[in-house]
Amino acid sequence: MEASAPVEAGETYDVKIEDLAREGDGIARVSGFVIFVPETSVGDEVTIKVTKVMRKFAFAEVV
Repeated sequence: MEASAPVEAGETYDVKIEDLAREGDGIARVSGFVIFVPETSVGDEVTIKVTKVMRKFAFAEVV
């Protein structure tokens, strides 16, 4: 059985942007789980709200 994502849509998390995706979105990780955060830069420390959770990654926005 596959483990579920460590984040939930609607929840907020304090994260640090570690990398940039090809599309330019910032990449944060929660328990190793990748979260794409638009309009962020590497090194940003932000509070995010998860908007959509997929099987291997999630999308979030800065709050």
